[in-house]
Amino acid sequence: MILTPEQEMIRESLRAFAQERLAPFAGEWDRNHSFPADALRELGELGALGMVVPEQWGGAGMDYMSLVLVIE
Repeated sequence: MILTPEQEMIRESLRAFAQERLAPFAGEWDRNHSFPADALRELGELGALGMVVPEQWGGAGMDYMSLVLVIE
């Protein structure tokens, strides 16, 4: 798959975040049916939330392929 440099950066930064901040606790969160607000806040700070929302409405105005990379 050919990605733009920006998409590569998104993929790598979110992959690192998931491995370091989410994966070690995922089983516990799943068992407790919870997800901590601080992790959600960090995802927002990384730009993972609202990324396909147009800039005029406060989003990043990015493409859906970038969103797919975040979800992956």
